[in-house]
Amino acid sequence: MLFLIAAGAVSLAASPVQAADTFTPNWSFANVSVNYLDWSNGTEKRTADNAAKGDFFYLEFEGGAGFDWGEVYGFYDFENPQNDQHEEDGRDNRRSAAKVTSHIYLGETPLSLYFHVYDFRDYGFDSREQDRIVGLGYRHTFDNGFFFKPFLGKAWVDSESGSYSGSNGYMLGWVLGYGFEAFGQDLSLTNWHEQTFDRDDDYLSSNYVNGSAGSVGTNGAVGLWWHPVDTITTGVQYRYSKNKLGTPDHYQNAMIYTLKYNFL
Repeated sequence: MLFLIAAGAVSLAASPVQAADTFTPNWSFANVSVNYLDWSNGTEKRTADNAAKGDFFYLEFEGGAGFDWGEVYGFYDFENPQNDQHEEDGRDNRRSAAKVTSHIYLGETPLSLYFHVYDFRDYGFDSREQDRIVGLGYRHTFDNGFFFKPFLGKAWVDSESGSYSGSNGYMLGWVLGYGFEAFGQDLSLTNWHEQTFDRDDDYLSSNYVNGSAGSVGTNGAVGLWWHPVDTITTGVQYRYSKNKLGTPDHYQNAMIYTLKYNFL
């Protein structure tokens, strides 16, 4: 492996123009946003004694880029950034979440190798969970601009919040989007969705509150976005999940209100 890395470094050094082309994106974007997540009253009632959910602000840094060989995307969320105080029981109320995904193109085909890492940290409970997905992806953009990127992969988990780390079933998911104009305004629709299945029984019993969750978990959001100018995006998302986020069985839903500054 070290030999391959060294050989690659020599090759790039010997071909600076080729190296520049390799790492010059065909498209890219980056933004910073302020967001408010408002759980439904029903969700707050259903989870009151089951990994209780509460509304919160979060800051997000997000970006992505596409190259001739593949594409990468990532975000970092800092939840409750304004809350440098502790909760009534003395715990820190701040959390963080980060995700990196990539499609490595398989030649000229629409297929790709898919990689996905999601990391969540709850500083009040001094806990961390990291999910890793490796599998195959697919990409297609229709003539009207609608794009669809599904994936299917093997899942592993590294959990400090429970007693289980290791193989954890599979994940099927996608991202999709469509830009359009209405009432003279630039708008877009997006959806990300993750369906986990065949998760390990030990993980399900040790990482959920008040009982074991079902082996199938649902997680995602649907968003409507307004782009009044190039540098500003604002939107609302419907957030949904079941057998995820620490709560077994109960459906959870929220609205997320977002204001983004696009600096790339």
